[in-house]
Amino acid sequence: MAVGTYRDLFTATAGAAGTLTGLLFVALSVTVRPEPGSASRVIHQVRVAASLLAFTNALAVSLYSLVPGTNVGYPALALGVIGIFFTAAGIRSIRSSRAPAGQQVRQLELIMLLLLIFGAELISGIIEIARPSTGTPAAVIGYALVASLLLGIGRAWELVGDRNTGILASLAVLTGHPAASPNPARPGEGDGGHRDLDEETQP
Repeated sequence: MAVGTYRDLFTATAGAAGTLTGLLFVALSVTVRPEPGSASRVIHQVRVAASLLAFTNALAVSLYSLVPGTNVGYPALALGVIGIFFTAAGIRSIRSSRAPAGQQVRQLELIMLLLLIFGAELISGIIEIARPSTGTPAAVIGYALVASLLLGIGRAWELVGDRNTGILASLAVLTGHPAASPNPARPGEGDGGHRDLDEETQP
């Protein structure tokens, strides 16, 4: 189905995605990166890639859909496949990292949200290509693009603000409990790998 009534939506998402992508590059240029080889380095890289892919997904699908005569199902199908392969690689990277189990679980939960978004795009794209006269798949793709932008913003804020953006973390702050940092230091990190002398001499 041609863009039709969804042209305004795709125009808005394309503009928002382009702006957010530029701001992400600016934020990365001033953000302190974890040391190479550290456990938080892998998590940081996955976050950066997830944010960039979320914004690129919304940007690419929206721009291609604005080309006259283009069926929105084709760009949605292509980006859906790319996104699913990325989520698979992200899951493998997180599971093979030395990050604490709790941190791995949180990152895997966010990766699964990306998988849900790209899966919805993929399925809706296939249906839209097979039945272009149906309006529901195009609407689902639109919802997926908006969700992709929101998820990308959340991941980017974790990079810049160094705090969890989940509901549980926010509730913990509201109730006066300290929220766990998204980049907890591993033993030996942050202090040059040295321990106190008293700890070393204890039996």
